[in-house]
Amino acid sequence: MGQGSKKLSDQEIEDFISLYDETDLSVLKFVPASGAATRMFKSLFAFEEEVNKNPEAVNQLLLEQPEVKTFFDEIENFAFHDQLDQLMHDQKNQKVQEAISNGQHGQVLSLLLSQSGLNYGKLPKGLLAFHQYEDHSRTPAAEHLHEGLAYANQSGQVNIHFTVSPEHQTSFQSQVEEAIEKIESNAKFQISYSTQKSSTDTIAATPDFAPFKDQQDQFLFRPAGHGALLENLDALEEDIIFIKNIDNVVPDRLKEETIRYKKALAGVLLSYQKKTYSLLKQLEDGMDVNEEAIQLLEEMGARDLDPSQVSEWLNRPIRVCGMVKNEGEPGGGPFWVKGESGDTLQIVESAQVDASNAEQMEAFKKGTHFNPVDLVIGSRNYRREKFDLIQYRDDETGFISEKSHQGRQLLAMELPGLWNGAMANWNTIFVEVPLITFNPVKSVNDLLKPTHH
Repeated sequence: MGQGSKKLSDQEIEDFISLYDETDLSVLKFVPASGAATRMFKSLFAFEEEVNKNPEAVNQLLLEQPEVKTFFDEIENFAFHDQLDQLMHDQKNQKVQEAISNGQHGQVLSLLLSQSGLNYGKLPKGLLAFHQYEDHSRTPAAEHLHEGLAYANQSGQVNIHFTVSPEHQTSFQSQVEEAIEKIESNAKFQISYSTQKSSTDTIAATPDFAPFKDQQDQFLFRPAGHGALLENLDALEEDIIFIKNIDNVVPDRLKEETIRYKKALAGVLLSYQKKTYSLLKQLEDGMDVNEEAIQLLEEMGARDLDPSQVSEWLNRPIRVCGMVKNEGEPGGGPFWVKGESGDTLQIVESAQVDASNAEQMEAFKKGTHFNPVDLVIGSRNYRREKFDLIQYRDDETGFISEKSHQGRQLLAMELPGLWNGAMANWNTIFVEVPLITFNPVKSVNDLLKPTHH
């Protein structure tokens, strides 16, 4: 290792899976699921607005917007089609295809996106129909249950934690309970929920850095990004925690590689924990194992350290991060980052790169791997005490993003990202995972990809 992402051989994968399968430590799957699906339908919202202003121009608008045309051409291939079709019949006494043939595209979109229909424009991604099976459709939340059953099942209990928005928690719980009832298994699901704490909200600013006030002349506070979920993660007690985004799921026929690598990543974590705990106990007993410790730390993403800091560096949370080969996806990846106390392996996002620094930009563009948010973490130290995860956040890596509120532009302060600055001072192992394990849904048309059929 020592140079970036570790590529596992088939034998190593099997060995690490066996190591994980034999553990009696407590396990949980953590799924950030509070984000709304609004951005998935950005192009459809824009099209709906235009076509409502000028219904006669629908065909011309479709020619100008190929993404929207593909949506309508392929609408029968979406898992939500049958539900939308039934709603169209109940409310308008016609089928979806009839409405499209009659040029009533805006009507179809209204039923899909608005509160009077399926409300997909406001619901969280976790509650949308993503995948169609022979006799039912599944939401991402349901797919995570099936995934969790396969690799987060300890002695017949599956622990899964969803972070949700307060306004959707009741419907989320209801749909999850309904999905569990359909799963043919003797395993017991222990599902827990939390919401992003309002105490982590940050004040918004105008583009010229003055405090932003809403239409009621009140200061506007906003959720501080997924980095705020560090407090939710810190509150969990399990020994091994899998972290994966809500929209990165596939149907059952494609789950095998995901499950295989999830278990392997957990085995890698256990392997490095065992080595770390052994060295820490030897150091505690006064043994001179600094050389071995420095070598291990380099494998865990920390090099050129002050020898006096070796023990402190060893006694930190460990994360194993799956990384896919970079094929042009926007977002962060694994890089060595220079710091005051040495170089560390980090997941670096584009927002953290100094655009005016040619050397940094060149290095970022040449990144070989991409972060799919595929983590397994260990939350306890060698004495089996729980780490205070907040202590290992780099508060200097917070950033400002551009957002809007009721049509007005604003600047939003975001906390260090959950897998970026929030885990900057952890020990880190990067492991290459296959591209099939990364299947996010950023746009509704992503659901037309073969990996979501």
